[in-house]
Amino acid sequence: MPKKKIKPSREKIGHIIPGDPIPAKELEKYRVDTDPHSEGDIADYVHGQARDETVQHIEKIKEEIVLGEKYEVWDVITDKDRWWVITNHTNLYSQRHFRSLDYTLSFHLGLMLRIRSKPNTADSSEPSPFDEVFRRREQAEHRSHTAVEAEDHQAVGMQLRECLISLIGALRRRVKPPSEVEQPQEANFIDWSEVLLNQLCPGECNKELRQHLKNTAKATWQLVNWLTHDRNANDTASTIALQSCSTLVGHFIHILERERTDNVDECPLCKSRNIRTHFDISIEQDGDYYMTCGVCDWSSHP
Repeated sequence: MPKKKIKPSREKIGHIIPGDPIPAKELEKYRVDTDPHSEGDIADYVHGQARDETVQHIEKIKEEIVLGEKYEVWDVITDKDRWWVITNHTNLYSQRHFRSLDYTLSFHLGLMLRIRSKPNTADSSEPSPFDEVFRRREQAEHRSHTAVEAEDHQAVGMQLRECLISLIGALRRRVKPPSEVEQPQEANFIDWSEVLLNQLCPGECNKELRQHLKNTAKATWQLVNWLTHDRNANDTASTIALQSCSTLVGHFIHILERERTDNVDECPLCKSRNIRTHFDISIEQDGDYYMTCGVCDWSSHP
């Protein structure tokens, strides 16, 4: 008869992994690096999302750069649950359901990619001055995906042409050239691009950027118009025109928002540009924003 296997006793096992998690108060004793301002932002977020819970421990686990975007991963313990909090845009995931950090980060990246695609749609709940531009570009993309005949690809060019004209219209509503500058005709895309880029990228310091954008705008407009009239238009041509148009739209929007997106503030102590913005409700009267340096300990908190 086969011998019965004998399970080794607990005393003979070399080591035992504790089954219960380390209490939050104990974890706090062994932290090496802290960032009180960023931790406060994360705690405020968790308190806002889980209103019946109290944060007991916060620790940044890692940072990852994906497609040029930085994502911070935080481990947050409350009196009732344990969460992964991932930034950009910030969202939280219960560790009871999302046990693997790598899986959670991948899930978060996919979710954020889908969310960020929403503002580019005509039915977005967040209005944009470029809604018409996005709608026309999406119509061209849909037409390109379903195109079969040469006339279908030509139609993609026509829709992209209207997309670029709508782009100029949206920019003209937000950028006012000097009164002494002669204004081109409504549909003169190339001349309007010259006028608007002179206004958006003025001065000698912007010479190379301004010239690059002008050349890109002119080349894209010429490509789109060529596609519209090409009786041998095909999938390759319409796809390249669509991608070129998307790139140009992105360039114009980015240059329009450059003052808001470019991080030019410097720390008064170490001169680093790693400046973060935080909000504190306790600042009188109704709370206010303040800045900190991610390199040294400087803070503008009153």
